[in-house]
Amino acid sequence: MDFFSHTPVLLEETVAALRPGAGKIFVDGTLGRAGHTAALLATGARVIGIDRDAQALAEIAARHAQDPDFARLTCVKGVHSQLASIVRGLGYEKVDGVLLDLGISSPQLDEAARGFSFMQDGPLDMRMDRAQTLTAAEIVQTASCQELEAYFWDYAQDPQGRRIARALVAAREKGRRFETTRDLADFVAQTVGRHGAHHPATRVFQALRWAVNDEYGELQKALDAAFSILKPGGRLAVITFESITDRYVKRQFQAHEGTLRSQQAGGVKWEGLLPRVKLVNRKPLVATDLEVERNPRARSAKLRVAEMLGEEEARHENE
Repeated sequence: MDFFSHTPVLLEETVAALRPGAGKIFVDGTLGRAGHTAALLATGARVIGIDRDAQALAEIAARHAQDPDFARLTCVKGVHSQLASIVRGLGYEKVDGVLLDLGISSPQLDEAARGFSFMQDGPLDMRMDRAQTLTAAEIVQTASCQELEAYFWDYAQDPQGRRIARALVAAREKGRRFETTRDLADFVAQTVGRHGAHHPATRVFQALRWAVNDEYGELQKALDAAFSILKPGGRLAVITFESITDRYVKRQFQAHEGTLRSQQAGGVKWEGLLPRVKLVNRKPLVATDLEVERNPRARSAKLRVAEMLGEEEARHENE
């Protein structure tokens, strides 16, 4: 498998939204295979790339060692919730843009040994950072029924989550172990049956991936961190692939955009979360039919963009 056989989604739309150029500084908080970053670097921009996957960082360094554009890339192993401290640790206070591509990369998904997909049999792993100890197998084998129910609903809104959780715990009590992706996927299918186009284990795998990698907690912290380091006029671009993630990003963007409330004494007052932003696109950008044809994994991608307001612009918006 070609480690770099990953096509970045919404590439043109993302680059256009971030408005890169020579002398500008960007953070790619989910560097992955550097597809979006390569396009930013090609404009003369500098990029700080963050990823928790040490293999991805090593492959990028080896593959692009002779590429002059990549001399302007600084790679850091870490999680995107740390992006503010990473940026400041490198001597920067503010940046021109931040990108968060919240999808799992194709090489991670397609490598059976990583355990992210039931399309190939592999260990029930799902760790984005292989240095951590918690795996999906450990969660499935040790989490309580209530914990499993919460994961399946909170992280994937699986309507069959309670039934699946109870069946897993009952099977464990009889001595069954779940150690491979096929073990779990087949058990879920046997438990709830197969209906519709999607495999019934799809949401279970999503929920476990989120739990193993604390993806919800990471996203919450990452958005706050990104807003804290954007210059006035700087932009945060977030690509999501799951409706639950997109809804959270939408709510946070709207909260920082705020709203104007009429006051009894006259005039209006802005209410919302600081710092203030404006929404660049009221509705998310989605892949074109042509992109989906070329890259089916782009079908569910959504891009939302928010722009940081300066103090003067924020005052003007309040008038």
